[in-house]
Amino acid sequence: MNQNQLEPYKFVFLDFDGVIKDSVEVKSDAFEQLFSSYGEDIAKCVRTHHEANGGISRYEKLPLYLEWVGIRPDKKTIDEFAKQFSSLAKSGVIHSPWVAGMPDYLINRANTKTLFLVTATPQKEMEEILDALNILHCFKRVIGSPTNKTVAVFTMMEKYKIRPEDAVMVGDSTSDHQAALDNDIAFILRRTSLNMNIQNSHSSAVIKDFSHE
Repeated sequence: MNQNQLEPYKFVFLDFDGVIKDSVEVKSDAFEQLFSSYGEDIAKCVRTHHEANGGISRYEKLPLYLEWVGIRPDKKTIDEFAKQFSSLAKSGVIHSPWVAGMPDYLINRANTKTLFLVTATPQKEMEEILDALNILHCFKRVIGSPTNKTVAVFTMMEKYKIRPEDAVMVGDSTSDHQAALDNDIAFILRRTSLNMNIQNSHSSAVIKDFSHE
């Protein structure tokens, strides 16, 4: 991908894990560790499911994983596991590698483009991570869980009167692609080793990183 592919768009919606930071493995490790006491097979199944369903909130995944281990997924239990997951993952996300070229892209484009962050990470946690990375100011708005990505993009497009032809979603998961489709905007896939299924099944534009943006 060259820089001309993003230039036509005035409004850029970005996912976080796998697009801004190479942090997908961190989340995988955290899920696996969270369920490690229930046996290696369960822990590996949890990891595999998480990686196959990137971009979906932990609050949608945890009830399923709890049922796998015979735990009733009531709100209190889900919240307890979500809190443990956050504790395991947050520091790792902050210290994970940047996607190549991303810090420069954010700094250089924050004044010429309108950037939105759309993520499955809980809103408050995401804002804390962005603040720790000193990039919170780069985004017009940050929209995290419990708002799903389709609704997040739609809400921003309505609020800021964005025409579909002026916007693009950059993501690494099926949920990112679906949010773009549902809102009739362009989609650019950030290619990773974990989304080969998307690469093989979609004809979307593809980007390796932002080092040449």
